[in-house]
Amino acid sequence: MASKQGVRVTRSKTGSSIVDHNVIQTRNKRKADPSPLKNDKVKRSALGNLTNATVEQATETKLVSMILPVKKAIKCAVHGKKKTAKPKENTTKIKTEASQFVPLPDKKLVENTDILENLPSLTRPMTRAAAARNAIVHEATAVKPKDPFEAAKAPIRRISNEFEKTGESVYMSALDETPSSTRWSISTNQSDTKSRSSVTSWDDDGGKLRPPTPAKVIRDPVPDTIDDFDKENILDPFQLSEYAPDIFEYLKEREKLFPIEPYMDRQPSLSTWMRALLVDWMVEVQESFELNHETLYLAVKLVDMYLSKVVVSKEKLQLLGATAMLISCKFDERVPPLIDDFLYVCDGAYNSRELIAIERDIFKTIGFDLGIPLSYRFLRRYARCAKIEMPVLTLARYILELSLMDYDTIVLSDSKMAAAALYIALKMTGTRDWDETLEYYSGYKARDFMRIAVILNNGLHKKFKEPLSTIRKKYSHKIFHEVSKKPLIKSIQLCGAHMTLKEFMDCT
Repeated sequence: MASKQGVRVTRSKTGSSIVDHNVIQTRNKRKADPSPLKNDKVKRSALGNLTNATVEQATETKLVSMILPVKKAIKCAVHGKKKTAKPKENTTKIKTEASQFVPLPDKKLVENTDILENLPSLTRPMTRAAAARNAIVHEATAVKPKDPFEAAKAPIRRISNEFEKTGESVYMSALDETPSSTRWSISTNQSDTKSRSSVTSWDDDGGKLRPPTPAKVIRDPVPDTIDDFDKENILDPFQLSEYAPDIFEYLKEREKLFPIEPYMDRQPSLSTWMRALLVDWMVEVQESFELNHETLYLAVKLVDMYLSKVVVSKEKLQLLGATAMLISCKFDERVPPLIDDFLYVCDGAYNSRELIAIERDIFKTIGFDLGIPLSYRFLRRYARCAKIEMPVLTLARYILELSLMDYDTIVLSDSKMAAAALYIALKMTGTRDWDETLEYYSGYKARDFMRIAVILNNGLHKKFKEPLSTIRKKYSHKIFHEVSKKPLIKSIQLCGAHMTLKEFMDCT
């Protein structure tokens, strides 16, 4: 080619391009290697490996940096050599050096030499998490001066729902209502009272046990003819004897905040039989998961409160019952079942999104208030204060639980329903009448709940179909004293000696 103005221009061998040799050639940029994270087989873990470095390189480099100083120290300790400074090697040799074989030292040399003393101490920066763990361990292991007035350990006591798993563990909840007066006894023995010094105090003069100072609450004194249950169990911290009367008076006042109106006329797809079938299924779920009875009663309340305000199709009725059970478990159970458990008992008819959606809707409908008074809680209070025997209490619980399937009871007062169930149980067993003790602790006379007692007694005489037999089978077990097999009484027999027949007819 010809040159022009001192510029030499040549043609490449291929003849396809012209190259200017006087122009400085720029180096082509090297294309970045593909990230290993783009490989389908490598997935980034959550909140881990946030850089683009490979996991293998980071792990191998860390192991090499920890192994090399230890290997060198072992060689020096065994062979008696001093560490000599070596020039820095290329980083590319780290992988080959880490894989070298380290010969084991002679057994005689190891016995006469303490290798651990010559090992260098590997100091690492202290993180906040490690410092916090060390502080907790130091605080837990610190020796504290022994307090001469420190209370001795109380004997281990089995409480509700802590029974061992046996073949009859489903029915073990029948034993959790034993009156506390039979479990705890008030003793003035010094060895017996030291274990309860956390809830009691001592006189400085004679060293006698005296009850703790109660809260300053204005309350009517208990009549002399009535045993003061709260005073007898003042040493039992599980009874809350100082606050129990006020708690149940408060629950009675809250009954007015949760009225339930008849709603079946506004539910075109539902019927009373469908509701009874749903409650029967919820009782079966309560047995299967071994839940508290309060959980069942609260779930039924949530279902009725929701149905009284929202129209529900029959396809979503079981979803409503399962969601109500889930909410009750979260409120009352120590270890509630999972969402998947309730989806499983629904036989996969619904998914988790549907359950969570109706859970939100239930909370919005009831106003996010789960402190609903339950008839089961009132029944336990009445039976404990009156020291009712377990067979009679179990019969009252059967009557009360059977009333959950009765649609006519949704408008009734829970405190009065508890009193009526206990009244019917006393009449069926013939143990005692509705005396002054029960009137005092319940706040009701027999005529106050006689109409409700007739409704509950009529429910016992109903002949339910086979699908609605879960409660009867449950209470026919020996652990429940077979109370469902007890002979029934007529409603006219509920009239006691303290009430004439005319007064009974007026109440009913």
